[in-house]
Amino acid sequence: MNWTVFLTIFVSVFIAELGDKTQLATMLFAADKEVSKYTVFFAASAALIVASAIGVLAGSLLAEYINEKYLHYVAGVGFIGIGIFTLYNA
Repeated sequence: MNWTVFLTIFVSVFIAELGDKTQLATMLFAADKEVSKYTVFFAASAALIVASAIGVLAGSLLAEYINEKYLHYVAGVGFIGIGIFTLYNA
C-alpha cells in the first residue's frame, strides 16, 4: 500500500466531509436519545463505505474509456462550476 496516496486521499475526504450535510444528518440522528449511538455510527459508516465504493467503481470504469488527464479537467471544471453556482445562490 502506498501510504502517501492513502494519507492524501484520507485527508482530502476527511476535510471535504467535515461540516457537510452528511455529518449534520448523522449528528441529528445521534442526538435522538431513543437511538443507539452504535447503530447511528455503523449505519452512517456503512453508507459512506457504499458511496465510496460506487465512486471507486465509477472512476475505474470511466478511466477505461476516458484519458485520466481529461477526467481531471472535467472534475476541476465541475468543482469550479459548483463553486460559482454556490456563490451565485448565496
